[in-house]
Amino acid sequence: MSVSVSASGYAVLAEGVVKRYKEKGQKGKQGGDGGKRALDGFDLAVRPGTVHGLLGPNGAGKTTAVRVLATLLRYEAGRAEVAGLDVAREPRRVRSRIGLTGQYAAVDEGLTGRQNLEMFGRLFHLGNRRARQRAGELLDRFDLTEAADRAATEYSGGMRRRLDLASSMILQPDVLFLDEPTTGLDPRGRGEVWEAVRALVAGGTTVLLTTQYLEEADRLASHITVIDRGRAIADDTPDALKNRVGGDRIEVVAADPGDLDAVVKTVDRVAGGGLVVTDTPARRVHAQVADRVAALTEVARSLQDDGIAVEDIGLRRPSLDDVFLRLTGHGTENHDAPEVAA
Repeated sequence: MSVSVSASGYAVLAEGVVKRYKEKGQKGKQGGDGGKRALDGFDLAVRPGTVHGLLGPNGAGKTTAVRVLATLLRYEAGRAEVAGLDVAREPRRVRSRIGLTGQYAAVDEGLTGRQNLEMFGRLFHLGNRRARQRAGELLDRFDLTEAADRAATEYSGGMRRRLDLASSMILQPDVLFLDEPTTGLDPRGRGEVWEAVRALVAGGTTVLLTTQYLEEADRLASHITVIDRGRAIADDTPDALKNRVGGDRIEVVAADPGDLDAVVKTVDRVAGGGLVVTDTPARRVHAQVADRVAALTEVARSLQDDGIAVEDIGLRRPSLDDVFLRLTGHGTENHDAPEVAA
């Protein structure tokens, strides 16, 4: 599959994009100089044939960014290109090159899986014969052939999500926008969707993924952009973002709350005076260490010599949760700034 790209070599490109919406009670025309900025000079560059994660707290502008790039919202300033096409000047051509899957599966549960896909094919003007052919190809690709003639209402959450993904691939899009595709799914359902996404990328599709599940971004994305208050505040690989937080840390959970002070002293000594963080309710102590193996060995030996029992001890790498806390000052769940765009 040949993916169209911009002159700069990106499948998706946004530079300085601004999108405003009217605040509650505000009168007048949408946009202009008034209104709150859902996107405030937003930048994004997605390489072809990859999964690119777009992460941020609720209200950060993730969904607005997807809607702008998918031509569902007009923006007031900046530049955006998708599949080598200008989003503002060529919206119809952009739509013919993209797929979009929202937070909830948009399938007709009264129809079978096959009927759903054939219906989407006809809506995209493929014709009856080509719609049937394309439905069969997608059922096979998303491992739904055995369930093809069962009503979608009988599908598991993961199967409905895979069917939804299949419907967004009817026209074999260059770029697929996935806006929190595994919301509400159990771990097994999420795993099924992850495998489907990996298969799409292996076939050449470029995926822009927004998600609240940081593990999902870690598993799927080769590159991540962190957005907060309508701006990209970090852009790098998952490992590079984690390295910004710091290296490995040792973590100890005391078996007895009364031993917590002694654990703190031991960890502090081994960590060489670095920052030691104590979570008293969880009886947990952790600190960043330079020589991971030596630190773990020394802490374990010292605690054993002092007769201090531990519930857990180990080395931990920084997580994307840690990245969020460091970059934004809060986690992904932030309901103080609801995202509303016109």
